[in-house]
Amino acid sequence: MEDFDIVSVGEVVPTFKIDTFNPQTKKFGTFSFNPGKSNKKWTVLVFYPADFTFVCPTELADFGNKYKEISSLNVDLISISTDTKFVHMAWQSTERLLKDIKFEMGADPTANLAQMFNVYDYEEGHALRATLIINPVGVLVSAEINAFDVGRDADELVRKLKAYIYVSTHPGEACPAKWSEKDKTLKPSEKLVGNVASAI
Repeated sequence: MEDFDIVSVGEVVPTFKIDTFNPQTKKFGTFSFNPGKSNKKWTVLVFYPADFTFVCPTELADFGNKYKEISSLNVDLISISTDTKFVHMAWQSTERLLKDIKFEMGADPTANLAQMFNVYDYEEGHALRATLIINPVGVLVSAEINAFDVGRDADELVRKLKAYIYVSTHPGEACPAKWSEKDKTLKPSEKLVGNVASAI
C-alpha cells in the first residue's frame, strides 16, 4: 500500500487529472483539477463503489436528474469509481437508469484519488459512497462518506451547495439545519449565545 497525503476538510486539494467518459458526446476525455484554475467553479466529486452494481445506478440517475440545477450554480460534477473509462462507457450504454445522465464519469483504476481523499475501502477494493464539495479556490469544504449499502440524496447535495455558496459570499453568516434560500441565516455574536431560537 502506498503512502498518500490525505486531504481533509479545510485543506487545499492538490492538482490532479483523471480519465473520463462523457455520456453526452460518447467520447473519452480527461478532467483536470487545479486549485489555481481560472474558471473559478465549484467542484463536486461523487465517488461510488462500482459500475454494474445495484444502488450505484439509482444514485447516478438521481444526480443526473439534478444535473441541470447543479450546473447552473457554476459547479462541475464528476462521478468517480475505480472502474476504467471503458467500463463506464459499457455500463452507461447498457443500464437504462443512466441513459440520460450528462455529467462526466471519472476513472480511478489505481484508486490513487480515492485514497487521497481517504474514501477507499482496502478490504473491498472499492471507493465508498463519498460526496466531496470543493470551493472555487480549491479548498475541500464538505465530505459526506457513506458505507456501501445506503444511497445518497441529490436534493440534499443541492441544498448544501446553495448553503456553501451563500456563506462564501456572506462572511460572518452561518446556515442552520435544513436551511434553504428563503430561510434566515445566523450571525454568530455574543448576543446569540444561548439565544439561537430567537434568531430563527
